[in-house]
Amino acid sequence: MTNTRTTMHPSHYLPERILSELRSLAPAAEAMQQLHPRQLEIIYEHNWFKMFVPIGLNGSGLTLPGILRREEALAWADGSTAWVVTLCSGAGWFAGFLDKDLSAKLFSDPKVCLAGSGAATGTAEILEGGFLISGEWKYASGAIHATAFTANCILTQDDKPVVDNSNKPIVRSFVFLRDEVTLLKNWRTMGMIATGSYGFSVDKLHVTKDRQFQINDARTNLSDPVYRYPFLQLAEATLAVNFSGMALQFLDLCRIACDRSTNRSFQYNPGALLRQANTSMNHLRTQFYENIETSWSYCSRGENIPDDVLRIVSDLSFRLYQNSLKLVAKVYPLLGLRGADPNNEANRVFRNIFTASQHTLFSTRGGEDIGNGKAID
Repeated sequence: MTNTRTTMHPSHYLPERILSELRSLAPAAEAMQQLHPRQLEIIYEHNWFKMFVPIGLNGSGLTLPGILRREEALAWADGSTAWVVTLCSGAGWFAGFLDKDLSAKLFSDPKVCLAGSGAATGTAEILEGGFLISGEWKYASGAIHATAFTANCILTQDDKPVVDNSNKPIVRSFVFLRDEVTLLKNWRTMGMIATGSYGFSVDKLHVTKDRQFQINDARTNLSDPVYRYPFLQLAEATLAVNFSGMALQFLDLCRIACDRSTNRSFQYNPGALLRQANTSMNHLRTQFYENIETSWSYCSRGENIPDDVLRIVSDLSFRLYQNSLKLVAKVYPLLGLRGADPNNEANRVFRNIFTASQHTLFSTRGGEDIGNGKAID
């Protein structure tokens, strides 16, 4: 590679003492199968569940580039903490599209946490003045700590789907309060154990019209620039930095393990391999953040982001995700059996990143070439 541009390591974007404390609590959180109470305290203290919420609604009012830097730093510290913050703060972005009174009520809680699912696995029967909702949503990261839930439902009338002009079922999003849902203790995975990503269900729940919302630029109730950023690219970018943050943590741990190793002989130079991997990550991260800044500049000026710019953001987000998995798989053998020890920190990062990789936003685009090292060029 001839590109000499660089972007700073994620550890530069949050205080070292905070990142260190979050990481030190990760083993205990995994044993508890949910975030540690102190990890949650730190999240509340820094208002991270409300990073996409404007100051007027007790949020942080941050820019998208600033949020992504923080999320990547959190992922470098602890993947489970970052994942819960990312998914729940991402659901907090819906504040721009909710009924104003409902938003004011939800976000007045200093410990507000919205969990949810994008799967349209519920039905909302149209009634006079509201809806009757039933459904089950398989996974919702942060469900244990959620104060409210969002979910997609197919609209029905007389128990038949309501269709649009193309004869496709109409899907709408809804908000449920914590005491209106039943948690499903179904989160059994090899990694991301501490996210407590349980499913939830409702059965014949009557909600008023103000609980329904649509994600549409023309329907936003708030003028903040972040609500003009398309949801697809926002979701892709926020997930992508979780993978890059975890991958960089894994590379750091591999370097430390190799530096300490005195009894392993390699047929290749592990230091050179790790330098190549870090160079590859830095190259993609630099491209990614430069294009995020470009796309954000349109929003900050009140302009629509051109389609070609959005396509680049989507492409770089997917490449960051894919490259992270490739590099982790490529350097994993450097750890030896330590990498297979579930009590080893590197093993936890490995399990976390490959569990997170199954999120449908990226996994459905295919996993070709994962692990073959082609990312190192």
